[in-house]
Formats: sequence, C-alpha cells, structure tokens
Amino acid sequence: MGQPDFLVVGHVSKDLTNGGHRAGGTVVYSALTARNLGRRVAVVTSAGRDLDLGQFLDGVELVCVPSPITTTFRNVYTEGARRQRLYALAERIRTEDVPLAWRTAPIVLLGPIVGELEGDMIDQFPSSLLGVTPQGWLREWDEEGSVLPRRWSDADRLLTHLDVLIVSEEDLAGEAGTLRPKLGIPKISVLTQGAKGATLYCQGRRSHFPVRQTTALDPTGAGDIFAAAFLVRLAETDDPVEATRFANVAASLSVEKPGLSSVPTRAQIEAAMTNRR
Repeated sequence: MGQPDFLVVGHVSKDLTNGGHRAGGTVVYSALTARNLGRRVAVVTSAGRDLDLGQFLDGVELVCVPSPITTTFRNVYTEGARRQRLYALAERIRTEDVPLAWRTAPIVLLGPIVGELEGDMIDQFPSSLLGVTPQGWLREWDEEGSVLPRRWSDADRLLTHLDVLIVSEEDLAGEAGTLRPKLGIPKISVLTQGAKGATLYCQGRRSHFPVRQTTALDPTGAGDIFAAAFLVRLAETDDPVEATRFANVAASLSVEKPGLSSVPTRAQIEAAMTNRR
C-alpha cells in the first residue's frame, strides 16, 4: 500500500431515511471532499456487508475492518436541530488496523462518530497535519438508542496532541459543552455554527467568519465537508484564515444539495469565493 495524501479514520454510517438508506459519517463526506480537491485519499473504517462501500467511495483506497453490521442511524431535523437514534454499531477500529505506510500521510483526519477510536489513535501520526472532529467522543446513547451529549473524558490529555480541532456548536450541547472553554488548547480550533458561520481560535485570538448566504436543503455532512476542506487548504497555504474562508464556502455549497451529491468541487468553491468578493 502506498502513502495517501489524506487519511480519514472512523466509522461509515448507514443513515436511514423515509426512502430507504444512504451512506454517511465523517469519513465518507470528508474523503469525497479531499478527493474532489485533488488529494489521494485513503479510509480506515469498519462496516458490514449491508453497505457497499465501493459504490460511493470511488477513487478512495480502503481498509475495512470486518463487522457483522454497519453503524446505523436515523437523523430527524426539526427547525434546524437534529435528533439522532442509533440502531446498530460496527466493530471498533484499533491502531493496528491502520497500515504502517499510511501513518505518515501528510494530512490525517480522525472522525469518530460513536466513540469507535481509542484515544491512543491520536499518537500514531507524529509527522502529519492531524485534525480531529470529536463528535463521537461527545455523545452516548440510552437503551433505546437515543443519542445524548456527554463530557469528553479524555479531552485534557488529548487536545495538546492535536494540530486542528473542528467541532460544531450542535455537538457542544449539555455535558459536551465542557469542551467549550478548552478550544484554545490545540494549535488551531474551529467552532462551526451552521448558518451563523464559523469561529477560528488560533494563537490566543478568536475570529468569527460569517457564512455565504444560501438556501439550505440538507445540512447533513456540511461539518465534515468543512473539516476536510479546511485541512486541505491549511496544508496548501499554512494560513488558518484562508482555510476557514475556503471551508466556510465549501460547507455553504454542500447544504444546497442532498446526500453525497452535496460534496463540492474545487472549481465550485473557488467560483463561489470569487463571487463573494
């Protein structure tokens, strides 16, 4: 296995809808975004045979930990707020599941969605630009599968190891909100705020960036698209401000279409950025 330019680790999900199901999860939306931005992308995940990964991860190199079933959710949006229910959980992903040749990828995004990664996964990529979207460490679920916020117990230990933390306002509800005062610990943190834009925390400063005005059809995956676009542009420019602006536009474009069709191309992002000036 050769070295990818962009590695994503975490569960894919099977998202139930009224019309059947579709693929989701941070790894899917972020991998396709990085691919559309010209990166050689690899994914380490776990899923069952009930989801055909090759059908939607075209052009992405894949390691899949065998599992009896795929992590399965139903998402319900009410007035912009999301309620989730977990129906099935795939196998955990261990550090040894990540090929050695992939551990020096220039950009790595850890995207747990159900706590499927151990915290020591963060230590496996010392030479990479390492980003984390921690939503899977900020949630738990009850006996009926209703997803609830929880405190990230390992945050104090792990945040100092990150280059970039990207977390959504939605993920900081309830007990998960204990992460908010710690956003200044990583080198760079970004708080995504949906239609309100994003706030960048960098070098002791906090800067807010409004979002491009658009009509939202489906917000699913927008935060994951933001994360991948941010990391790719940061690697290209070494400029967190430029990366935030670029990712903001990418996310705003993504909400205009449903499902995986929402992942924008570089040309679309650059055209929208030009039109904003």
